[in-house]
Amino acid sequence: MDPKTAVAVGIGAGAGALVGVIGAPFVLGAIGFTSAGIAAGSYAAGMMSAAAVANGGAVAAGSTVAVLQAAGAAGLSGAATAAVSGVGAAVGWLVNLIRRNETS
Repeated sequence: MDPKTAVAVGIGAGAGALVGVIGAPFVLGAIGFTSAGIAAGSYAAGMMSAAAVANGGAVAAGSTVAVLQAAGAAGLSGAATAAVSGVGAAVGWLVNLIRRNETS
């Protein structure tokens, strides 16, 4: 990979990481995982209902719904921030690399 492409791909990875970390709380709120709890009638409420039915009436601790609600209520933990930024960086890197290869 030539240096110009490497810099462009690195910038794409950095942008992806930044968008992932900043965007995650907004996305969680938009689908219903809020600081006040799960919003009635939201996508999150549907997830919670399905999880409760599957578990005999309760949402299991550590389940996807429980983890997303904790993140929506308290924000992302350090580990979650690292995971989201890593995924965002990988997606940004991949998108930038694909775009560069299509224009070549």
